[in-house]
Amino acid sequence: MTKTAGIIGGTGRMGRLFVPVFERAGYEVLVSGRSTELTARDLAERSDLVIVSVPIRDTVRVIDEIAPVLRDDQLLCDFTSLKVRPVEAMLRSKADVIGLHPMFGPTVKSLRQQTIIVCPARTEEFHLHDLLAIFGAEGAECTITSPEEHDRMMAVVQGLTHYMTLCMADTVRRLGLDLKKTKDFTSPVYQIEISVMGRLLSQDAGLYADILRMNPYVPEVLEACNASAGELAAVVRSHDPELFRALL
Repeated sequence: MTKTAGIIGGTGRMGRLFVPVFERAGYEVLVSGRSTELTARDLAERSDLVIVSVPIRDTVRVIDEIAPVLRDDQLLCDFTSLKVRPVEAMLRSKADVIGLHPMFGPTVKSLRQQTIIVCPARTEEFHLHDLLAIFGAEGAECTITSPEEHDRMMAVVQGLTHYMTLCMADTVRRLGLDLKKTKDFTSPVYQIEISVMGRLLSQDAGLYADILRMNPYVPEVLEACNASAGELAAVVRSHDPELFRALL
């Protein structure tokens, strides 16, 4: 009997990326979105595997909407960049629960050598085995961890990275520099930084705002970052090379 995978938010770019992944694994794939007649609750009732792939700010609301119709023989997952609150919400259903976080955007051509974070919360062994096998067949590399450890790591991997990039972009703006002119003086490292900055600023600001705003471990990371910046600035102003070497 063919299993059914349902992707809530499957009409979005990330959802569309995973439709053929599950089709190649032998699933019939259903999708729901703002433009589909199939509702999230209808999809949840009809699917063996349910994946919530919506913006961070909407994830818990959507999970709470479908939780009452889920059964204990189903598997519920999400693709959110945060894991603690979505997993807590999913555990309020009767379904098995595995939190997922693809560490890449929807523009990748395949899952080969891409990282997917896997957070088993309540699951039969075969559900976890099947998911890992599906992603492994696509060439993805899976990291198994807890929701708490995931969010702590994301506070650095995503939160600190985005914060530093945004600070650099705002610094250039405050200085009134013409980015095009700076390229005449570029170095390989600066070119990489400019590329990252351009990529960040050209995408959905809401996504990065949610990653920084909604991860409870980000404030601690930013406090450490700001303290480090203050120390480094003081050392630079001191003109003392020994202090600089001691800081490094």
